[in-house]
Amino acid sequence: MKKLSTILIIYSIVFNPVIVNAAEILQIKSSNTILVGDQNRSLNIRLFCVDVNENDEVKATNLLKSEFPRGSKVKIKPFGFKENLLLAKVSNIKGTKEMTELLVAKDLTSKICPN
Repeated sequence: MKKLSTILIIYSIVFNPVIVNAAEILQIKSSNTILVGDQNRSLNIRLFCVDVNENDEVKATNLLKSEFPRGSKVKIKPFGFKENLLLAKVSNIKGTKEMTELLVAKDLTSKICPN
């Protein structure tokens, strides 16, 4: 039942055609875990293909917070589940910035996963 409700939440956030109800950043918890939501639902997401060295954790988290401030509208591209978290790539609503690519560009993580 929990998995079904998670799938329904993901579907409503990702495929909702109304911009007013688009997913937005609620909180960036760490360099690879964020909380997104719409007007009445929230979802924890683990960024796909992100493995930041613990020495760079604060720098990576601060970079994501500066590029994706709270309330930023985002698109989510799901890839599966890991440890009860949705694995996904998250980009701004225009698709010009993607969190994983931003961390790779700043040499804070290496891209080891397939696209």
